[in-house]
Amino acid sequence: MKQLLFVLSVLVATLASAQTTRAKVSNAPMELTTFETIKLLEPDTLGGKPLMQAIARRKSDRQFETRNLSLKQLSEILWVANGINRANGKRTVPSAMALYPLQTYAVLANGIYFYNPQKNQLEPVVKGDYRNLAGKQSFVDTAPLNLLFIAKGKSATDNFQGAIMDSGYCGQNVYLYCASEGLKCVVRAGAKEAELLKVMNLGENYKFIIAQTVGY
Repeated sequence: MKQLLFVLSVLVATLASAQTTRAKVSNAPMELTTFETIKLLEPDTLGGKPLMQAIARRKSDRQFETRNLSLKQLSEILWVANGINRANGKRTVPSAMALYPLQTYAVLANGIYFYNPQKNQLEPVVKGDYRNLAGKQSFVDTAPLNLLFIAKGKSATDNFQGAIMDSGYCGQNVYLYCASEGLKCVVRAGAKEAELLKVMNLGENYKFIIAQTVGY
């Protein structure tokens, strides 16, 4: 009996240690030493605070630490912002006629990435630290993540009203995730738009809609 209790206690301790190690790894800041495709993790849909608690904690912040987010956090932020949540390809945010005109880009310390929701990955667009182009306030220059919501139209004269409406859903999802996970964020209507689109090599049929800064 004593041997059985000893074995059980060792097993419990081992499992607890493994869970602690996994938690530390999942929350470890990303090391952006290379500029290549970032394969994102599947979201933990059982995590976080209850919805009403997240809503109660939702707010805007404009002071951010410089430390990077973890891969888990980055993955879940992009998924809640514009990811796929059903087998039919529909997403975490609504869009009229399921057109999804908004594209999501992540501006990190080492470059700008395109979020591919179908493949659940970040794909390199342009290497370099372009965070200063992602906004007009000084805090965007050193924050770990700036999201760009950019609409793709058929031409420069397209009506982007649907994309503007969709951007509100994307931004609010990120707000609620951050409130749930103890992160900071703020939506911004302004960026150095012309310079951004030029650096990203996007044509006249693309339009910057909003940006959102996320971090600690």
